Amino acid sequence: MKTVSFYDTKPYDRDYILAATGAEGIRWHFHDFRLTAETAATAAGSDAVCVFVNDKLDRDCLQQLAKAGVRHAALRCAGFNQVDLTAAKEFGIAVTRVPAYSPHAVADHSVALLLTLNRKIHRAHNRVREFNFSLAGLVGFDLHGKTVGIIGTGKIGRCTAQIFRGFGCHVLAYDPFPNPEWAAANQITHTAFDEVLARADILSLHLPLTKDTHHLLNERTLARMKPGAYLLNTSRGKLIDTAALIETLKAGRLGGVALDVYEEEEGIFFEDHSHRGLLEDDELSRLLTFPNVLITSHQAFLTHEALSEIARVTVTNLNASGSWLDGTLLT
Repeated sequence: MKTVSFYDTKPYDRDYILAATGAEGIRWHFHDFRLTAETAATAAGSDAVCVFVNDKLDRDCLQQLAKAGVRHAALRCAGFNQVDLTAAKEFGIAVTRVPAYSPHAVADHSVALLLTLNRKIHRAHNRVREFNFSLAGLVGFDLHGKTVGIIGTGKIGRCTAQIFRGFGCHVLAYDPFPNPEWAAANQITHTAFDEVLARADILSLHLPLTKDTHHLLNERTLARMKPGAYLLNTSRGKLIDTAALIETLKAGRLGGVALDVYEEEEGIFFEDHSHRGLLEDDELSRLLTFPNVLITSHQAFLTHEALSEIARVTVTNLNASGSWLDGTLLT
């Protein structure tokens, strides 16, 4: 029976992973704190660790895990920028992930954020609860006929693009590896990155975080966006230079910004800070002051279907014993 230390545990994690385990014979040690070099000693006696987006498996952490006998790091997410893959290979630790769980979950949330922000649903909800039924300041715009730019046409980007096509939007897409057959079938136009920025009324990011995509939207590229455009990001926070975004908002050049991720979300998102009454992160606090900014705390993946698939694939990976499913093994 394998022993697995499970980090950054939330109640829904425990429920879904135990349901997926069934009779697979895994002994779980659940920890509510994150896995870092400082907490790696808690994995002693485990065959594997199970981690999420804000656990930090750098060289120091991985070296400690290897010395403790850990031979497998199972990511219950698609992104793997939080893992030093070179060090993992050097120390003989296999790294697996969940390459696709429910692209529909993230795509749905992207569009939900836009609809909420555009039609001021969050503001209207708060008003009505206070018996204020005024419509002043709640004017939005039709999605039909608007131009949507999709940056990244992997599974999630394609789902999002198709939803927008259902609204009657014109969809432009940029991807370094375009899919002409899919684009033609869905009446979507692949074009250059700069053209998408210049023409899109709504820009939606669907990219992994790599050295090439880090701060893809910065002072220079944000300035190329169409004045009054709306920006959506449900991918990775570091795709956007937050300081540059704040300056762009202050200058009034964007119509709205909807984020499910944030550049420095580690230690903030997934936790309840309401008892403190303040945030120590000045840039996030500043973003929250803008009336045309809507932020959720990395919840786009949070559907029954996605959580079930994440748990199923994670358990499968942990029990694979070297017979990995395509796309799950990174080292």
